[in-house]
Amino acid sequence: MEEKRFENGELTAAIADQTSRALWEVGNVIACVPDRLWEKEYCEQPLYKHIYHMLHSLDLWFINPWDPAFCEPSFHIAGLNNLDLNTDRTILRGEIDSYFSAIEEKIKAYTASLTPERLLEKPEGCRHSRFRLILGQFRHLHTHLGMLMGWIIAETGEWPLTVGLEHPVPEGKTGIFA
Repeated sequence: MEEKRFENGELTAAIADQTSRALWEVGNVIACVPDRLWEKEYCEQPLYKHIYHMLHSLDLWFINPWDPAFCEPSFHIAGLNNLDLNTDRTILRGEIDSYFSAIEEKIKAYTASLTPERLLEKPEGCRHSRFRLILGQFRHLHTHLGMLMGWIIAETGEWPLTVGLEHPVPEGKTGIFA
């Protein structure tokens, strides 16, 4: 059997495309959270903290969790991203929306800069390759998006839209239910 090799850029283009689709779904799921659920507790944590945990991990781990230049968002306090710790900081929807927009911009620029060779390299100070970090965040993201979608569906009876592999990504609009 002949081994299939990716054409130059095909692999990184697929990563950029699927990352863009995943980020749209993240934004859509967040926008689908009704205000009445924002502070409701699930697994002993408010819903907004589950969202923040998911976003903070994406922000920190997608590119390089050991980057000395990484900056926490302005509203961050110690333990805010940890679902095992209770904190006294409420995160407002606007803060989450702004943080997500910054993450989305940063990650899209990053995936656009990748080459097949760079995927196999380890970022400075990191013990994992870029490819492993990206796959790890897709795994983490699907777990938390699934939980968020389950809670939204259970509470509203509506299913946030997902775009899959080929469905067109809606332009400029989120908060869409299927």
